[in-house]
Amino acid sequence: MIRAIFQAAKLPNANAPYDTLHLKIYYPAVQSNSDAERMSGVIPADKSHAPMPLVIFFNGINVGIESYHWLAVKLAEVNIVTVMYTHVAETLPNVIGLTPSIDLARVKPDTYGSGATCPAIQPILDLLKQLNEDDKSAIYQTLDLNTIILGGHSAGGTVALQNGQFFEQVKAIFSYAGHTMASTMLGFAPGTVLNIGSKPTLLMRGDRDGVIAASRVRYGADEQSPDPVAKTFDEAIRASGREDAYDILLQGANHFSVAHPLDETTGRFFLDLEVGRANEDIREDIADLVRSFIDRHIRGQNLDIQSKHAIIRRK
Repeated sequence: MIRAIFQAAKLPNANAPYDTLHLKIYYPAVQSNSDAERMSGVIPADKSHAPMPLVIFFNGINVGIESYHWLAVKLAEVNIVTVMYTHVAETLPNVIGLTPSIDLARVKPDTYGSGATCPAIQPILDLLKQLNEDDKSAIYQTLDLNTIILGGHSAGGTVALQNGQFFEQVKAIFSYAGHTMASTMLGFAPGTVLNIGSKPTLLMRGDRDGVIAASRVRYGADEQSPDPVAKTFDEAIRASGREDAYDILLQGANHFSVAHPLDETTGRFFLDLEVGRANEDIREDIADLVRSFIDRHIRGQNLDIQSKHAIIRRK
């Protein structure tokens, strides 16, 4: 049984009403058949595999967390607690939307690397610590807060890649359609790739991604320039000398293959290309790759990271 609980946390230094994070925490549960359980619907975590590793997943701009529900459930099924959150705030100057929370003041040539670019991470970690220590919480003594994995999609994938280096408890990072090419609007030179630290990293992307292709102008690139995700792998990862990173090109997948169901009233889905195979199969590939990555680099299992529908580069 997979269940979820909701929580809220304040975002420090943010202006009301855009200073609140709404969390949804997915976990494996076991029924106790108590009256309190039947009345509230809150079912305690299954502690037979505790303490469990924890994924904090960052949504893409204007993509609701409901679109990643399927992935959170699949991770919880293999005893990986997953946290997602909703934050409504500025996505661009004077534009309000759903955001993974980005501090643009930390993403400039003279400030990048000085601290976390996502102000939501620390308050989320603080709240999870409280819940893990509260004997009235459904996830009491369930979480391994020293084993955090950051994951994300699109801009959320970028947030995951940028911030693992600032938190010792983060042990691995995965991203779908995320990269660290820097916007020239923020003052970076064309083609700049930002450093992402030295944690095990899984980069995934689709060969039908129309959104990244349409966005290359942001980075001073053109249609003939290398794919931004591949460029991140080549320049931010290979240059570091690491041997625990992967660049996976999924055949037939597009930018939003990880999002299901996709809300077509928001976001930039209209820039995307049609998928080349069943989206359900692509999502299963994504879930298998993420689970294998975590099993290998977090749980120490001797598993290969592979997919018959992907081109995989390893470092």
